[in-house]
Amino acid sequence: MKITVLCVGKIKEKFYRDAVAEYQKRLRIYCNLEILEVNDEKTPDKAVSKAKSGALSFEEDLVRKKEGERILSKIKADAYVCTLEINGKRFTSEGFAHMIAQKAVTGTSHIVFVIGGSLGLHDSVSRRADLVVSFSDFTFPHQLMRVILCEQVYRAFRINQGAPYHK
Repeated sequence: MKITVLCVGKIKEKFYRDAVAEYQKRLRIYCNLEILEVNDEKTPDKAVSKAKSGALSFEEDLVRKKEGERILSKIKADAYVCTLEINGKRFTSEGFAHMIAQKAVTGTSHIVFVIGGSLGLHDSVSRRADLVVSFSDFTFPHQLMRVILCEQVYRAFRINQGAPYHK
């Protein structure tokens, strides 16, 4: 199975890059994990505080639209797309593992997990999703979310193999 983590922006902090690299190394025996990054747009001043209040301006929506176009250009037509959004479906680790296993059993060979930028995802990307997943009501920096997602994918494969993994 191929798993792609498609994200907006690059990771600047070495400790986040090291953590992602560690999970990429661990996942080699279970899947082909690919990390794809698209460029982020310059975010207008105070956009993040407005985004949290739900009042996105035209300019802020344009940022999300441009990032969304970049994201969509990287998704192949046959990929199963899971966007990470605050209002998505919640899973336990076991439920997440079951979802990945079911996709493999039903012939899905490529899952793409999409992590948006600081303003979130454009509606066009959300509409492309086959599944919208939420990890929490908390808002996480997208760099940290990449680490959390990679860890949960690794945990899912360990669960599906019946292999021990810390709780």
